Parts: sequence; structure tokens; C-alpha cells
Amino acid sequence: MKKYLLTGLLVWLPLAITVWVLLWVMELLDGIFMALVSMIQAVSPGSIAASWEHVKHIPGLGVLLVFASLLITGALVSNVAGRWWLNHWHNLLAKIPVFKSIYNSVKKVSDTLFSSNGNAFRTALLVQYPRAGSWTIAFQTGTPVGEVGQHLGNDLVSVYVPTTPNPTSGFFLMLPRADVIELKMSVDEALTYVISMGSVAPTGAPASKTD
Repeated sequence: MKKYLLTGLLVWLPLAITVWVLLWVMELLDGIFMALVSMIQAVSPGSIAASWEHVKHIPGLGVLLVFASLLITGALVSNVAGRWWLNHWHNLLAKIPVFKSIYNSVKKVSDTLFSSNGNAFRTALLVQYPRAGSWTIAFQTGTPVGEVGQHLGNDLVSVYVPTTPNPTSGFFLMLPRADVIELKMSVDEALTYVISMGSVAPTGAPASKTD
């Protein structure tokens, strides 16, 4: 019976966690949408505010609106006129005191991570961390540039070493290129390997031998 229970748990647990995460995201976006609607109601006449009240209780509408907004925004900024307006928008936000420091930092990180021409998180590596002889999975994020690159030289790579089982926290290191081993596995496979604490081997990896 214990074997059957564990087998059933392994079947349903990934689905349950996936559904839970999706529901959490939907509730979060719906909450943001309802907050925006409440702000609109606060400054709208009584008749218009009452009509907005029905919209607030439509489940999943926040997700659909966010998806539609992203799709429309992407379509608009894909042409010359849209990029012109987008550049002016970025320049305007970059001039707001205090806000500009946060906005510029986030924009640089997002442009680096999500750019189709970028190399961040495109390569999985083996590195020795936290000491020599102890190996872990890391992801290449680039190479040292600017003042840091001038002091350290060009034959180094910037890597991110994620923690297990939460890969959103980790450590940023700059290592000699000769000290890292580039892996053929995909980033998704390497990330799964990290999250599972090494229990889920990458696809194509040889199975371990048992006595």
C-alpha cells in the first residue's frame, strides 16, 4: 500500500503544484486588476462606477487583460512609429528622480535576460564552488566588462550559481574561463537538476548502476 501511495503521489504532485502556481498567478493579476478598477470607480460618476462593479467579479479577466495588453504593446512597438514613442517614453521615465535609478537598473537586467541576441543564461557550466574539488551547476551570464574587466582581464566569465531548491537566490562569481566546464545539457535540464537536488538526471545522461 505504501508503494502505491507514493506512486500515486508522484503522478499527481507535479500537476497539483502546477495548478496551484497558475491559480496563484491568476489571483495576483486579478487582485491588481480589481485595485485598478476600484481606483477608476473612486473618480467616476455613480452610474459608471456601478457598471464597473460587475466587471470586478469576472474571474480570470485580469489575466486576459494583461495578456491582451502585452500583445497589443508588443505589436505597437514593433514598427518605426511605435519604437519612436517607446524611446521617448523611456527617456521621460529616466528623468524622474529616484524612480530613474530603479527603472534603469531593472530595464538593463530585463533587456539582457530577455534579448534574443543576449547570451545570459544560455549556457550551463560546471564550476568548483564553494571550494576547490567541490563542483556545482552554474549559468554563464556574460563576461566582466567596464572597470571590472580592466582590472581582471578578458579571460574570465561571469557566472550565476543558484541555490537549491530555490534557484531565484544564488551567488554571482567571476571565474577564469579555464576553471569552468561548459555543459552540453540545456539550461532547462540544468535548472531541473539543481531544483531536484540532483535526483532528476538530465535527459540522455547515463543511468547510475546499482548493485
